[in-house]
Amino acid sequence: MTDISIQDTDVLVLGGGPAGTWAALHAARNGARVVLADKAYCGTSGAAAASNNNVWYIPNPAVHEAEFAARFASGGGLSEPGWTAALLEGAIEQLHLLAKLGYPFPKTETGDINYATLRGPDYMRFMRLQIRRAGVQILDHSPMLGLLQQDGRVVGAHGVSRDGSRWQVNAFATVLATGGCAFMSGALGTNVNTGDGHLAAGEAGARFSGMEFSNQYGLAASHSSVTKGLPFVWSTYTREDGTVVPVTDDEPFVSVARVLIDEPVFAVFDRANANIQRWLRSGQANAFLPFDRMGIDPFTQRFPVGLRLEGTVRGTGGIRLCARDCATDVPGLYAAGDAASRETVVGGRTGGGSPNSAWAIVTGSWAGAAASEFAKRQGTRIVARRDDVALSPVEPSRELIRQHVWSMRTNLFRSAAVLTPAVNLLDDAWRETPADAAQLAEARSARAMLYVARLAYRSALQRKESRALHQRSDHPGRSDAMRHRLVVGGLDSFEFSADAVAT
Repeated sequence: MTDISIQDTDVLVLGGGPAGTWAALHAARNGARVVLADKAYCGTSGAAAASNNNVWYIPNPAVHEAEFAARFASGGGLSEPGWTAALLEGAIEQLHLLAKLGYPFPKTETGDINYATLRGPDYMRFMRLQIRRAGVQILDHSPMLGLLQQDGRVVGAHGVSRDGSRWQVNAFATVLATGGCAFMSGALGTNVNTGDGHLAAGEAGARFSGMEFSNQYGLAASHSSVTKGLPFVWSTYTREDGTVVPVTDDEPFVSVARVLIDEPVFAVFDRANANIQRWLRSGQANAFLPFDRMGIDPFTQRFPVGLRLEGTVRGTGGIRLCARDCATDVPGLYAAGDAASRETVVGGRTGGGSPNSAWAIVTGSWAGAAASEFAKRQGTRIVARRDDVALSPVEPSRELIRQHVWSMRTNLFRSAAVLTPAVNLLDDAWRETPADAAQLAEARSARAMLYVARLAYRSALQRKESRALHQRSDHPGRSDAMRHRLVVGGLDSFEFSADAVAT
């Protein structure tokens, strides 16, 4: 019989990145007993810990309306001013709290605190220290296998530890901060982002929004996993013969992809002057390590580029939030960070960079505070029995993802003609079961990636228009009738509905 550790708590946080640690911190500061379970090691795993984080920090409220207007236009008209204002205000509040807690923010040339920059490794190490000081119990290397549910309410979760033993945490409230899904594409820091929280939420009855906007790709040197987009702002793209590749799309990576699907594309950051070069190397140091190791000066020498699928990590779709307390459709379950849909703030466009960082901080804070209040209102603890864990074959599922989800021909340049056969194959794989459960966590993550891919492709087929990141060659125009958020729920089959966009 498999050993299992069972414990009770007020709030369980699943995920140890920025959203998870902020949720745990605020739940604990609000008086809750908190357990945080991370798939890897809280403080080092995930995309935020692997690089610098620019944060959407706009201290002047007078320009908040302009910030919203810019995102509203690029996001296809799906974001909302109320959510954007609340996020920007929340980011100011939480970043100032971070300074009070002792985080060493860098200084500007004038000596002012630069609240808009967080150095990822230092930031996440600091957050781990803060939640431990607040009394949070951390379960490292403890991937979640599923949520516990009783009488329609989420009452905790269960999982497996690195030594193979099983764990179960009974909780009055649970926060899903498990990150997005990058489909194991190799983008830096995303190896743990396989959609595990999405699958658990779907099994519990939560719904999703914006999954058709989950096809964000990140530019990188072909020899690198670092998908930091900022240096590419100053890039010139060329074919192998030196012919310039013009950037004609709203997202430069799309213009690159149009050529890259057939032939190599090269880049050089030749439009950056000396001052910008120094600034980039100072602020994006890890982006230049692969070049330095290869003996390439990216400001003067061409290098081959590639695109790595970042999925919902930088794309938009995720678990639907019912309100700004980050509650989902399921009582007792909250979601934050990349696990939650960001449509209300960035619409159908990537929030890569500063909006995503602010979203993780603020929704994590909101979710932790709300979960702790929910926990206070509960009476007798409900202990649920663990259900069987649904798994999928590891290697066949991963190969299918590589062929049909990484594919730019299918996932980026969309049409029913390419999406339909791909999603049918994903559905077939969904119905398969592994021969054995020896690779428990891996088989669970394989199933999660299949689930997220099916959500994304079924949503893409449902939205019969082109809007923001979602572009269909068979429906190239934008439809006013579809200016709403597309909501989807289900497991073996899906049901769709619409959320109106508040003005």
